[in-house]
Amino acid sequence: MTVAQQPATLTPAGHELPRRTKILVTAGIMSALLLAALDQSIVGTALPRIIADLNGLDRYAWVTTGYLVTSTVMTPIAGKLGDLFGRKFFLVGGMIGFMIASGLCGLSQDMTQLVVFRAIQGLAGGVLFASVFTVLADVFPPEQRAKMQGLFGGVFGLSSILGPTLGGFLTDNWGWRWVFYVNIPVGVIAVILIASFLPYVKTQASLRDIDYWGALTLAGGLVPILLALSSTSTYGWNSWQVEGLLALGAAMLVVFFFVERNVEEPIVPMGLFKNNVYSVSVIVGFLSGFGMFGTIIFVPLIFQGVLGISATNSGTLITPMMFGLIGASIASGQLMTRIKHYRYLGTIGCAVMIAGLYSLSLVSSTTTRYEVVGSLFVVGAGLGITFPLYINAVQSAVEKKFLGVVTSNMQFFRNLGGTIATAVLGSILANRLAANISDQVARLNLPPDLTAKFTGGGGNARQIFDPAHLASLRHTLPPALQPVFDRIIGAIREGLAVTLHEMFLFGIVAVFLALIASVFLKEVPLTNSRRGMSGEGSPVPETEKQYEETHPQVAAAG
Repeated sequence: MTVAQQPATLTPAGHELPRRTKILVTAGIMSALLLAALDQSIVGTALPRIIADLNGLDRYAWVTTGYLVTSTVMTPIAGKLGDLFGRKFFLVGGMIGFMIASGLCGLSQDMTQLVVFRAIQGLAGGVLFASVFTVLADVFPPEQRAKMQGLFGGVFGLSSILGPTLGGFLTDNWGWRWVFYVNIPVGVIAVILIASFLPYVKTQASLRDIDYWGALTLAGGLVPILLALSSTSTYGWNSWQVEGLLALGAAMLVVFFFVERNVEEPIVPMGLFKNNVYSVSVIVGFLSGFGMFGTIIFVPLIFQGVLGISATNSGTLITPMMFGLIGASIASGQLMTRIKHYRYLGTIGCAVMIAGLYSLSLVSSTTTRYEVVGSLFVVGAGLGITFPLYINAVQSAVEKKFLGVVTSNMQFFRNLGGTIATAVLGSILANRLAANISDQVARLNLPPDLTAKFTGGGGNARQIFDPAHLASLRHTLPPALQPVFDRIIGAIREGLAVTLHEMFLFGIVAVFLALIASVFLKEVPLTNSRRGMSGEGSPVPETEKQYEETHPQVAAAG
């Protein structure tokens, strides 16, 4: 048999683990997912305080972008390596690396160090995201997997509930550094469970089977593009730095395409894109990433910047979004195995998400916190509907030997969309905020020297993220100036609201395109038949042409 004929499944039948072992393995997988997902949500609440401490509003998005760039590049690579060498090593190694990087992030002394350590953390995060949902597919058959993926979406939502609240509490009481240190105990639990109970599967793969050139060209294409998008606030969209990086990235991705067509074990088999279920699923995942990450990363600016709420309360108020995500994710996982046309669930989810994002785009300094909370619940519900649907559909549409590839690619394209969204939306924030604040302050018709005293030149929003500092500064002013100070701070908040309005409209356009794509999904039976669950199958051909000829079931679903 070739390597491809003997995939790294847990057992010959794929799902014959003893019940007790299966429960403990599932608990370990959930802990691993909690580890990776908790970091995304807990850091978002602390970011405004981090930039106030480390003085880096212009690099606000880089803290997230640095993580997403490396995790995005690593996800498909780790998924393919898991198919070749088994997933236990990558799960345990990814969790250990994640804990080490978390400790380094907590020790950061400036924004540059934090961005670098977050990038290292992203490498480990990419390994985790690539492995978690694939191991889940190894452990459970499709009829159970849809329900479990709904529950795992609930775990993701639970981490997002705990994350903002815990992040706000730690930031307000112990300092923002503890939002990174808290990952360590969760990671220890996950490592113990996975190392103890997930079976190790020995395969016939060797280092020669690794697609080194594919990994190199993929990284060489994605990193320059993502760095270019993140640099637009510094150099501008039309600068040679940005355009040069975009051109370099595009050229490397072309090279990556041709490399993948001619290697035996490609990281991303290009023939998969002829599979309707796979192509539609990755498109929807990519575009919905805009709405997902745009909400998670930038909503704290609404609460802490526009509405003037503390970090602790800000985290608490994000919780309803995750209740919507958990409930809808579990319901979607249950429904898709019981209704005739499950593909329409994705269209409904995108429509619900659009409604929530539009409502968020209307937020102003006079909006109540409860109106924002309602909008967040709607966005979470829309996201939750799509989570289990597309992963389970794409896992049911290909053979077993491609399980790690397609599952990791789903995470890859969702993260890629989120990475690009974070970079683009961060660029809008950096380029439009100062002008919008200046415009709002100018409408007050106050003496320029007075506004400059309180705004640092008219476009500085840093001070509004620290309520204690604002209260202290107001207290030092004469009573006659305090109402003027309040009006200026109100104008700054309104300028931030206008900027966020522009950002959310951009996200709405992306999710609307996802809605259109979702209509074209073809349904496949949620069974084992397409994937050869026993591990048997045809060898992977040496070239892409042979691959397409011998795997028509991959070239076209149904």
